[in-house]
Amino acid sequence: MMQNEVLRKEQEFHDQWASIIDVAGIRVADYFEACTAPENRFILKQLGDIRGKYLLDLGCGAGENSVYFATQGARCVASDYSPGMVDIALQLADKHQVQIEGRVINAMAIDVPDNTFDIVYASNLLHHIPDPTVTIREMHRVLKPGGKVCFWDPLKHNPVINVYRRIATAVRTEDETPLDIEIVNFVRSQFSDTCYDTFWIATLWIFLRFYLIEKINPNDERYWKKIIFEHHRLAPTYSRLEKLDGLLKQLPGLKRMAWNLSVVATK
Repeated sequence: MMQNEVLRKEQEFHDQWASIIDVAGIRVADYFEACTAPENRFILKQLGDIRGKYLLDLGCGAGENSVYFATQGARCVASDYSPGMVDIALQLADKHQVQIEGRVINAMAIDVPDNTFDIVYASNLLHHIPDPTVTIREMHRVLKPGGKVCFWDPLKHNPVINVYRRIATAVRTEDETPLDIEIVNFVRSQFSDTCYDTFWIATLWIFLRFYLIEKINPNDERYWKKIIFEHHRLAPTYSRLEKLDGLLKQLPGLKRMAWNLSVVATK
């Protein structure tokens, strides 16, 4: 019952968000190709050529991911627990003149036969799930042998981003829970091969700049959307700090201090 209540609240939150999304303002390619999208750039490098691949975008949100993958030649199912978000994804596909299928799906019980998809992709989904391991098992189940699961989500360990989370209550759901980096070990236990990386340590200075210098209220603007939308402006600062992140991640224990985790695993 508790899980159902959490999912209901998540659905309502994202339906409300979907009702105010401006489809015309979504720049799809930026979510994968911008300098400030290192999570998806990592995933794309691992996936390689996706032409003709059957791809499930689990927790599709506004559909940026499904539409991008469709432009790269994949056959995409855009799925979300929020019917409003699925509708937005289909509108975005129409705008970009690509075909995707839209489905309302519970990520904890994916209504799809075993061994269906070549790729299962999820961005910013698992931290909305009461038990992420259930969804990871479901992703494994619906994946064909040799297929790839790829996801990225926030981690819970960095104190700077945790302060942001306590402030930005209006743009987050109360039940979402950032992941422990130990989730990587669970993925390894389920899949034949797993690779991962983490992103945003020194680069989190950009969030501090938004708040301390530019005085942007994190309840008025979603910082994680702003970094994509304004990537050209942020590129010089981000690029310098990304080099520093590369060094920091070599130090014991610091990789876990990143904001986000990306994982690609092969069944």
